[in-house]
Amino acid sequence: MSSTPSEKDIPIHNEQAHHRIHDENALHYEVILEDVQVEQLVTEVQAVDEARANELRAELASSSQQGYHPITPEEKIAHDRLNRKFDLMVVPFTALIYLFNGLDRSNVGNAVTNGFITDLNLPANAVNTATTLFFATYVPCMPISASIGKKVGQSYWLGIISLCWGILTLGHAFVKTQGQLIAIRLLIGVAESGFFATATSFIALYYPRHNLALRLAFFYFAFAIAGGFGGLIAYGCFTINGKLWGWQYLFIIEGVISITIACIAPFWLPKSPGTAWFLTKEERHYAEKRMIIDSASNIESTGRLSRRDILEACMDWKMWIMLPSNIFATLGPAGFSIFFPVVVKGLGYTGAIANLMTVPPYVIGAITVLCMSYSSDYFRERTVHTLIGVTIVIIGLALAIGIPLENTKGRYGGLVILLMGTFVSTPITTAWIAGNTPEPGKRTVVLAINGWGNLGGIIGSEIYIPQYGPDYRYPLTVSLIMLCCCWLGYVVVHLYLRLTNMRRAKLIARMTPEELERENKDDKRYADKKLTFVYGL
Repeated sequence: MSSTPSEKDIPIHNEQAHHRIHDENALHYEVILEDVQVEQLVTEVQAVDEARANELRAELASSSQQGYHPITPEEKIAHDRLNRKFDLMVVPFTALIYLFNGLDRSNVGNAVTNGFITDLNLPANAVNTATTLFFATYVPCMPISASIGKKVGQSYWLGIISLCWGILTLGHAFVKTQGQLIAIRLLIGVAESGFFATATSFIALYYPRHNLALRLAFFYFAFAIAGGFGGLIAYGCFTINGKLWGWQYLFIIEGVISITIACIAPFWLPKSPGTAWFLTKEERHYAEKRMIIDSASNIESTGRLSRRDILEACMDWKMWIMLPSNIFATLGPAGFSIFFPVVVKGLGYTGAIANLMTVPPYVIGAITVLCMSYSSDYFRERTVHTLIGVTIVIIGLALAIGIPLENTKGRYGGLVILLMGTFVSTPITTAWIAGNTPEPGKRTVVLAINGWGNLGGIIGSEIYIPQYGPDYRYPLTVSLIMLCCCWLGYVVVHLYLRLTNMRRAKLIARMTPEELERENKDDKRYADKKLTFVYGL
């Protein structure tokens, strides 16, 4: 038997599967079943005959879970096979780019432990100033860069921007003055600004919403281990006996590798599931169709960025409510990726060993985010998993604050617990936002604006400064307060979404099948604004 799948091998939405694409006489809707009974909905439809009522009942029963789900054994096999291919070809390469993005973000902190400031006779606050100004270009340029990526093609844009920051990372090795350091950090902020939104939006093109969090976790895993991996690279570079300082070798090696990966990216990454070079014709067709069904939309999307996408994104209340919580949540990874080596050094470890001691917490954090994201996808739940991650960070911060500085092992243990939960919220909340924004164009803008959560990096760079060392109790306390506010913010978002789902369910219960069909086909209400769209919780 041939291993190449045929049309029969990919039985997407056949007549027996509830995901079939309806013809013009079928019902086009998905329904929130929470708090609304199927029989109640059926009895309220007065203008349908028995056959139509039976059809309605079947539709409601099939809509108990939002998004795409394979039903038949054959469809599940095809679904899993397609996911495996994307898992091998798309996620690892984007994660590799993100790894070096994380290294380029944290290598200045590693360089400080090897005499970067003293070798160049820089002011004590030079790195803090440069890091803050990095975010001054990084944050405002996010939506602009991500929008450009949507216009020119996200796979191409990922290669272009990673090439730019690779060249700029290499340039760090030849910095002589504080002005040059600030200039290069401003430019690298522009180069890196659109990466996260572009990459996460790109990955979201390939996976249904309930398969997305784990893939984003694998992607974010690269950033989580970047701190530890960067510590290993820094340790090796700082032991090189050559004509250059150890920190110069660090910037050169990481810059060259980033440039090499960037040159490969446009040839490796496909533009979309429908153009993936590693799929068969039938698999490409299936990949596109399952994403149409997952978006719960009967209006064909162009996949391009429109003015309406931008306006809808800017007026999306969910994003503006969640953004402050994301800012507070990113204070942990943003601040610690830069200054964790310095904090560990303050606990009494020497320069090279301080970098080496950063490895275990990041590895533990990476494992934690994978486990939590797998659980989030498996149970199709976002809020509780996000809150668990934030709670772990709060516990770690409390321990790091309460344990005396003299208790080096205890304080280090507190930092390990802190980093266990630090990376959990980002991939899960990103999957949460992406799943609740079905239109690709709007999703790109929403994820880009959500990237303003990196404002936490500005806070981190300003509070994790040497004057608060060696215990860093003040910045740790500020972080603790912000994480508590973050926890409450996610609860508020959850309650708003739940109330919206309940309100829509009541409206749907009073609508006839014809009204539901018009609601689903009419573009007056857009994407997730449709009454038939169910928000994931």
